[in-house]
Amino acid sequence: MATKTISITEDAYKRLEVLKTEKESFSDIINKITKKKSLLDIAGILTENEARILENRIKKSREASRKRMKRIRMELAKI
Repeated sequence: MATKTISITEDAYKRLEVLKTEKESFSDIINKITKKKSLLDIAGILTENEARILENRIKKSREASRKRMKRIRMELAKI
């Protein structure tokens, strides 16, 4: 595998070093933190109850946004 040498600040190096375990290379860490995320990566992190609570909050927020937009449209129609 080909390699490249890059320059990074001391601060960036320290941040990467904190994330690294003894068995990982800096390349491993860079690959890990830059890989594209999938929704499947977070599947199962909420309990069923937490998911239900979150879903209800999202529904309430969307409904509040719809009401707010309706009110704004009505006010703009008066102008």
